[in-house]
Amino acid sequence: MNLLELSKRLAPWRRVRGPFSDVVVSSRVRLARNLAGMPFLTKCTERQSQDIVELLRATLLTEVLQEDAFYVDISSADPLDKELLVERHLISRQHAEGKGPRGVVISADESIAAMVNEEDHLRMQVLAGRFQLEKCYERIYQLDERIEQKLTFAFSSRFGYLTACPTNVGTGLRVSVMLHLPALKMSGEIEKALRAARDMHMAVRGLYGEGTEAVGDMFQVSNQTTLGKSEEDIIQEFGEEIIPKIIEYERHARNVLMSKKRLALEDRIFRALAVLRSARLISSEETMYLLSHLRLGVCLKIIEDISLDTIDELALLSQPAHLQRYFGRDMAPSERGMARAELIRKKLAV
Repeated sequence: MNLLELSKRLAPWRRVRGPFSDVVVSSRVRLARNLAGMPFLTKCTERQSQDIVELLRATLLTEVLQEDAFYVDISSADPLDKELLVERHLISRQHAEGKGPRGVVISADESIAAMVNEEDHLRMQVLAGRFQLEKCYERIYQLDERIEQKLTFAFSSRFGYLTACPTNVGTGLRVSVMLHLPALKMSGEIEKALRAARDMHMAVRGLYGEGTEAVGDMFQVSNQTTLGKSEEDIIQEFGEEIIPKIIEYERHARNVLMSKKRLALEDRIFRALAVLRSARLISSEETMYLLSHLRLGVCLKIIEDISLDTIDELALLSQPAHLQRYFGRDMAPSERGMARAELIRKKLAV
C-alpha cells in the first residue's frame, strides 16, 4: 500500500452505514502518549527526536500493526503528500507543517493512524464510519495494551498519563465525532446548538480540526478535558448524551424545513445538483457547499439516484491534493477548478 493508491479510493471505513448515517459522518478516538525517560518534544534534541521515531516506528510496524501497516516519513515527504494525508484526516495540519524527525504509521484500511512526534511522542487514532465510538474505543484500547507490553509511557499515579498539553493529561483520550448539520445552519439555529455543546465542555471545530472552518456544514465535536474521568465515562457521556442531543436538534430542524419550507428546500437542493452536474469551473469551497445540500437531499430522500458513498468520494477527491494526485500532475488553482468540475460531472453523470 502507498499514498498514490490511497489517493484514488474512498477508505473502506467510510462506507459503513448505520442508524445515524444521516447526521454522523465519522467517529474517532485518539490517545496521546509520551515515552517515559524522554523529554517532551519541545525539550528534545534532534537525536532524541530521531530515537523516538525509530523506536515507535519499529514497535508499531513489527509488534503492533505488523504487515497491515506502512510508514510515511513526514519530515521528508513531498508537500502534496503531506496535504493529502491532512485531507484524509490521517495527520494533523500541525504534524504536516512541523519540523524535525516525525512520521506516521497507517493501517492498510486507514482505520488506524499513529502520528509520531506531532505534539506528543505518539498520537494514535482509530477511525470508523458513522456513529461507532464504542468500536473505536475497544480497538484503540487493545492497541494501547499491546504497545504497553513493549514500551513504558510517562505516567503519574496522581495525574495519569502525562502529555504536552494540559487538556490531555489524565486518560490522554480525545473523542471526536464529525457531524453534518446543514438544517441547523439553514434555520439559523446552529449557534444555539453549538453553544449548548460548549456549555457541556465540548470543543467544536471545523472539517480539519483545530483552527479550521466548518466547510460544507461539517462540524467536529470533541471532549476538551480528560483529567478526572475514566475512559469509559468519557465514551458513555459522549455517546449516550451529547451526540444524541445534537442529532436530535438537527433532525428536528430538518423536519421543520420539510414541513414548512419544503419547496424552498427542494429548490436549493436541485439547484445545487444542477450546478454540480454542469459547472465548468468550480472551487473546492463551492463544491463542499453544494455537496452539503446534495447530501441533505439524499438523506431526506429528495434525491434518490445518488448514494452517500458518491458524495463522500467527491468531497474527498475534489480537495486540492487529491485532485492533483487523481489526474497525475501538479496544477495551478485555475486549472484545478476545471479539473474539479470535470471530475464532478463524470461522477454525477445521469
